[in-house]
Amino acid sequence: MAWDDVWERVFTSQEWGKYPGEDVIRFIARNFYQLEDRRSVKILEIGSGPGANLWFLAREGFDVYAIEGSPSGVEQAKARLDKELPGWRGEVLCGDFSSLPYDSETFDAVIDVEAVTCNPFAESVAIYKEVHRVLKPGGKLYSRTFAKGTLGDETGEKISHNCYLTDTGPTAGKGPTRFTAEDEIAQLLAPFSSFSFGELARSEDQVLITKEWCMTAVK
Repeated sequence: MAWDDVWERVFTSQEWGKYPGEDVIRFIARNFYQLEDRRSVKILEIGSGPGANLWFLAREGFDVYAIEGSPSGVEQAKARLDKELPGWRGEVLCGDFSSLPYDSETFDAVIDVEAVTCNPFAESVAIYKEVHRVLKPGGKLYSRTFAKGTLGDETGEKISHNCYLTDTGPTAGKGPTRFTAEDEIAQLLAPFSSFSFGELARSEDQVLITKEWCMTAVK
């Protein structure tokens, strides 16, 4: 699966975020800001959307690569990079990130912000294996994924294990969403030599809206 065409409708019908989340900035800062030559660092984002994270990464001097299923998302990302950061290095491709068009051990880091979570469990396991393949030894993955308990979990049509076409909450109308239980994280990240994770939650009027796992893994 890797991508649902509902995202083409989303990216062509509504304004999307222009700036990266604090969690992504923190991951990059902790792992790569100390390097003198950022031009030597290649970072891949899977499911990059209109390119908020790519804009940030290119602005900070890194080589940026991306695989996005929505043609409109790719077009918007490339247009912003070309306009605001002429001379940026890398490429943004339209494609399926379940089969990455890159050699093994190509990237220093891979970023996933709620893209893998749009896939059933078995497919997600395979995607993380593919991410592991393209990372250099010691390379790092940052992945943010919806957790069990997010508003909309276990609503709408059930597709597979913990995966739904939700009818309420932030994922309603956005195709399949898989909600990860804490004890499933180790299975998802099994190929990696080590991993850690934390919780990011947002509530409104004392109602939990989103709960996400912020996972970092090392090849």
